[in-house]
Amino acid sequence: MINPIVRCRGVGKSFGSGELVVHALRDVDLDILAGDFATLAGPSGSGKTTLLNMIGALDRPTSGTVEIDGQSLAGMDKSGLSELRLHKIGFVFQAYNLVPVLSAQENIEFVLQLQKVAPDERARRAREVLAEVGLEGMGHRRPSALSGGQQQRVAVARALVSRPSIVLADEPTANLDSATTTELVGLMARLNQELGITFVIGTHDPRVMDHSQRHIELLDGRIASDTRS
Repeated sequence: MINPIVRCRGVGKSFGSGELVVHALRDVDLDILAGDFATLAGPSGSGKTTLLNMIGALDRPTSGTVEIDGQSLAGMDKSGLSELRLHKIGFVFQAYNLVPVLSAQENIEFVLQLQKVAPDERARRAREVLAEVGLEGMGHRRPSALSGGQQQRVAVARALVSRPSIVLADEPTANLDSATTTELVGLMARLNQELGITFVIGTHDPRVMDHSQRHIELLDGRIASDTRS
């Protein structure tokens, strides 16, 4: 049996207390396998972002357990969680989160710099991943000189450059027009198929869902359905 990259068991997350408590997640069981291209969908408030935060070790569950690549997050301190995120998880955010004073290549290299990769190797791998996302020769440009779609491609490249176990994307197409969305989703699907990179994408966008091999629907903090195409 294949060990899952992500294993959630009985995961719950509550905010507030007393009469004001909000149950964002309720008793979630979920396995993500290597090579999955999965979407997390559901109405606002269904728990998509909260579940991504649990999987991404950005927040701790109120109850239950989360494992990444066989490592339980429960006993890890902040330093351990930071190291796990750095080496195991790539993130793509709605707002790109690029450093404006750095070039595209420098933004990508930053992750490798934190991993203490040698400068020549950092540059080589950054150029390689820029080519993979269709931005070859544009590494010198700063974010302000790139379109929204190009900036999100840089964000995808940054997430991929360390070859993480899993890439998590939270509404990555929310700020993009229709044509750019189609290009970006096609890019992520191609990287999944050709390189075997595992993606979990939180989204409202039907165009993203159309490309997913696995569709996980959340409702009121619970998994309402989990289907594969």
